[in-house]
Amino acid sequence: MGGNWSEQHKYECWLEVELAASEVLAELGEVPREAAQALQANAAFDLKRIQEIEREVKHDVIAFTTAVSESMKAKGVGEASRWLHYGLTSNDVVDTAQGLQIKNASAILVKDLDELLAALRKLAFAHKDTVQIGHTHGMHAEPITFGLKVALWWDELARQKARFTAAAEEMRVGKLSGAVGTFAHLSPEAEEKICARLGLRAAPISSQVLSRDLHANYVAVMAGIGASLEKIALEIRHLQRTEVREAEEPFAAGQKGSSAMPHKKNPVTCEQICGLARLVRSNAQAAFENVALWHERDISHSSVERVILPDSTILLDYLLARTTWLIDGLVVNVDRMKRNLANTKGLIFSGQLLLDLTAAGMLREDAYRLVQGHALQAWQAESDFQQAIQQDSEIAKHLTVAQLEQAFDVKRQLKNVDAIFHRVFPV
Repeated sequence: MGGNWSEQHKYECWLEVELAASEVLAELGEVPREAAQALQANAAFDLKRIQEIEREVKHDVIAFTTAVSESMKAKGVGEASRWLHYGLTSNDVVDTAQGLQIKNASAILVKDLDELLAALRKLAFAHKDTVQIGHTHGMHAEPITFGLKVALWWDELARQKARFTAAAEEMRVGKLSGAVGTFAHLSPEAEEKICARLGLRAAPISSQVLSRDLHANYVAVMAGIGASLEKIALEIRHLQRTEVREAEEPFAAGQKGSSAMPHKKNPVTCEQICGLARLVRSNAQAAFENVALWHERDISHSSVERVILPDSTILLDYLLARTTWLIDGLVVNVDRMKRNLANTKGLIFSGQLLLDLTAAGMLREDAYRLVQGHALQAWQAESDFQQAIQQDSEIAKHLTVAQLEQAFDVKRQLKNVDAIFHRVFPV
C-alpha cells in the first residue's frame, strides 16, 4: 500500500494519464499519430530531476512535464514532446491519476476485508454453541454464545465492505474537462475515451477538479470501517480483563507484557487498533472540510489530500491486517466462559422466570416484585438464586419442579441460535 502512494508511483500514474491522452487524441486526429507513438515509446522521467525542477518553478505538474520533455530530447525525439499535456490542465492529470491510485488502494483494502470476513466466519462457526454470558451496561444479562458475538461482527463488516465497494466505485472516476470544466480544449468524447483506457469512468460534470464530496464519502467510509474494527478490539480488551478472561489476544513466546510486572499479558494489539482508528476518523473531518472550494477551484484541498488519502488507506490496510491476525490467533477460554456463566448462581435466568410466572397466571407486577426480591437478596448475600426460588412456596403454587428446571435451562434461552446463523450466513 505504501508503494502505491510513493512519489515515484504518483508520477508513474501521471505519465500513464498523459500517454493515454496522447493516444486517444491521436485516434481522434487531434495529435499527430507519430508524436503519440514517440511519446509512448520514449516518455520517461527521473524523480530527482522533477524535484530539482520543482524547487525552482514551484509547480509540480510543470516540473513533471519539463522532466518528461527533457527525457524525450535526450532520446532525440524532442519534437514530439510538444504534444505532451496537449489540451490538458494540471488537475486533468492530477485528479485522474489520483483516481488510479485510489483504485489500486481500494483493491488492496477489499482483499483485506475479504480476509477478515473469512477469519470472522470461521471463528463464528467454531464457537456457534460456546455458551457465554451476555452483558448490558457491563453487567451480566442473559446467556449468548461467543459465536453469536462474532457473527454480529461479521455482519457489520459485511455491511462495511458493501459501503466501501460502493464508495470505491464512485471514486473510480477521472476528469479531463479543462481549466473550468467546460471542455474548451478537449471534447467530452475524448475525456470518456481517455478515462475508459485507464479503467475509469468520466465524471458527468466537473470544475477544474472533481467534486470533493466523492473523496469525503470515501474517507468517511474508511473511518466507519475503522470504527467497526475498534468495536471488535474494544470487546476483546474487555473480555481479556483479569476478572473476565474469556478471550485473549495472542501472546508470543518471549513476549513481555510489562517492564515492571512480569505477570502482565496486556491487550496491546487491541489497544493499538483502538488508537489508530481514531486517526482515520480524524481524517474524515479533514475530507469534509475539503468539499467547499473557491469557485471552480482552489488548492486548499490538495495539501490535505496528500496526507489523508495515503494515511487513511495505509492505516486501514494495517488495521485490517492486525485485526485478521487477532481473530485468527484469538485464545477463547471456554471453561472460563462456563464459570462466569454460573458466577451469579442463576440470577441470569430471572427474565425467563418472570415470563413463566406471568404465563402461569401471576400478575406481572406481582411476579416482578417476587423475582426481584429474591434476586436482590441473592446479589447482596452472594447466595444461590435458583435454590431460593425452588424453596419459595408462592412460586410453587404456579410452577412445578419440572417447569422451574425449564426456567433455568440455558438451552431454552439459546434455541434460536441456528436460526440467527442462517439469517446471517444464509448459504
